[in-house]
Amino acid sequence: MNSTQKAAAFKALHVKGTPLVLHNIWDAGSARAVADAGAKAIATGSWAVAAAQGFADGEALPMAASLRVASEVAGAVDVPVSVDFEGGYALTPTDVAVNAVLLREAGAIGMNFEDRIVAGKGLHALEDQAARIAAIRAAVGPAFFINARTDVFFCGDTAPTAELMARAVARAIAYGEAGADGIFVPGLTDVGQIAQFCAAQDLPVNVMRMADDPSIATLAQAGVARISHGPAPYLAMMKALGAAAAV
Repeated sequence: MNSTQKAAAFKALHVKGTPLVLHNIWDAGSARAVADAGAKAIATGSWAVAAAQGFADGEALPMAASLRVASEVAGAVDVPVSVDFEGGYALTPTDVAVNAVLLREAGAIGMNFEDRIVAGKGLHALEDQAARIAAIRAAVGPAFFINARTDVFFCGDTAPTAELMARAVARAIAYGEAGADGIFVPGLTDVGQIAQFCAAQDLPVNVMRMADDPSIATLAQAGVARISHGPAPYLAMMKALGAAAAV
């Protein structure tokens, strides 16, 4: 498949109630292992990619290194590759759009793009983040999956759940109108609330699963279209390596 075909195939895998399950990887070797196991797509996790290179999460890994890993991963497998690109390594719509094009040129057919202010506090204003997404869409064209991440539930805000839900739904709707293909809501873990969020807006919903509960079947019943595992695969691998090396 060429990149356009891969992007279309990846988008088609996002089906409400029949979720795409992604075991996030961190380098070409882990990508090939997951692909060889039968995965239909590959997704990186920014925390794991950074840790594997000796860096902290939060764009401490230089963008050039992030793009290099993306290129190596895309070159190692034949299936679509989506990259966790954090905040796009820039602030302005123009600059994040330029960087998204570089990511596409590295071989990625999609990206996670978060609305928290990396190395700052809080979230980008809804209007500002929507403008950033719109600029990316205009730059990369339609054959690229923008998985818009909102950290409404993941930034330690102590507002009532109903208020957080309203904020997250408003952001999902605005991001979809700006050109996002999906919405990622890390930190949203209550199954009832996940179902509420899935029903309240139209984008395919991505949740992060860090443990065995809730089950994939339960999340599917809630209407989830994509399940990722964040740093959990990397942490499990490093734990196994440490145990094997212990003397």
